[in-house]
Amino acid sequence: MHLSTGSAGCRLVGAAMRDMLGSGCLGSLVQLAWVCLFSMPHGGAKVLEKTFEEWLRYRDECLRRMASEPYPAGLFCNRTFDMYACWPDGSPGTAVNVSCPFYLPWFEKVKHGLVSRRCGADGQWVMVNGSQPWRDYSQCEEEMEVTAEEERARRLMVSFKVLYTVGYSLSLLTLISALLVLTVFRNLRCTRNYIHANLFASFGLRATSVMVKDALLERRWGVELGQVADWENLLSHEAALGCRVAQVLMQYCILANHYWFLVEAIYLYKLLIGAVFSEKNYYRLYLYLGWGTPVVFVVPWMAAKYLKENAECWALNENMAYWWIIRIPILLASLINLLIFMRILKVILAKLRANQKGYADYKLRLAKATLTLIPLFGIHEVVFIFATDEQTTGILRYIKVFFTLFLNSFQGFLVAVLYCFANKEVKSEMKKKWQLWKLDYPVLCCAQ
Repeated sequence: MHLSTGSAGCRLVGAAMRDMLGSGCLGSLVQLAWVCLFSMPHGGAKVLEKTFEEWLRYRDECLRRMASEPYPAGLFCNRTFDMYACWPDGSPGTAVNVSCPFYLPWFEKVKHGLVSRRCGADGQWVMVNGSQPWRDYSQCEEEMEVTAEEERARRLMVSFKVLYTVGYSLSLLTLISALLVLTVFRNLRCTRNYIHANLFASFGLRATSVMVKDALLERRWGVELGQVADWENLLSHEAALGCRVAQVLMQYCILANHYWFLVEAIYLYKLLIGAVFSEKNYYRLYLYLGWGTPVVFVVPWMAAKYLKENAECWALNENMAYWWIIRIPILLASLINLLIFMRILKVILAKLRANQKGYADYKLRLAKATLTLIPLFGIHEVVFIFATDEQTTGILRYIKVFFTLFLNSFQGFLVAVLYCFANKEVKSEMKKKWQLWKLDYPVLCCAQ
């Protein structure tokens, strides 16, 4: 899910940090993790990782300092690290002030501020409710009042997640049904439908990889964490392995979508111009083009991510050169598709003008179905190819996100309907099977 709210997301992360650090409980980092996922999925997890690394460094420096400094004589409040700040020994009945901790994401704004605790007359730090340390960290807070606009943006992003989850789920169910239809009915087994089946499979794998990745992210950030070691494990590369595999599979399937549609366009063009060719030999080449070409680009992208940007789930594009390893072949396939489609349209118009009554009706139906998909494959890719998630802001970002998520998630559903369930051959074959079934089981039909 490629969603972000810019400064709004940073403020929400800040709010979660304030609540977490104010409570003094490491386990409440879960709040920050979920805010990162919903508001800044590209940069939010990186903010969390960087903050936790800085917190570890602050803690280690504090422990070393406490171990090296001599203890005062008499009654005093013991030096301590309370998970928020590093406190020196305190004199009874006084307030102890220290600088705001440097691990805060907004430290530059509050570096001159102070956080304070009270040392009681009995030589014990003042507590709240007998368990939580009392502290005044108001000078270390960031100005982060969440506006109504930012709250609307957050709700909009959650709605986007629901939108594409419904889209991919509906697409997956429809694609599985379409694959079963093309597999079960023997009369539908031909090169053309084999190509359709591969296209359906690429969409099904894509939908599956997206939903698996979301499930892995929710499982990863939803676990209960109370120890520092738990968070070290959570932010380790080993913990991110599952979602990285899902990310690689998703990128592969996105490429496979475009190149199998390129196969559809090539096959239709050859069909319309009446080219004589061996479908068996060409089908093998189609398999290489549809499933093999994505490997050529995904492997270098995976190597670049592993060697240069090995962080989180490989969704963040810090170096846009690596991003173009995936986007250039997608743009290339989209442009070639558009050129072929325009050529196909020209061929169809020429044959219609010539009034070729013997022109195969199924070719026209196939051409109509393929041309219907032009807005789904190519147009939005070409329009938004230079508008990356990192470069778009404001209303343009939301427009891009909506159309991209809507088209990508419902593509599989529309492809299955146009190429299978709306196809006259398929409907005719299903009608025949239904009539045969009624003849074989007349008792069941009459009972109804």
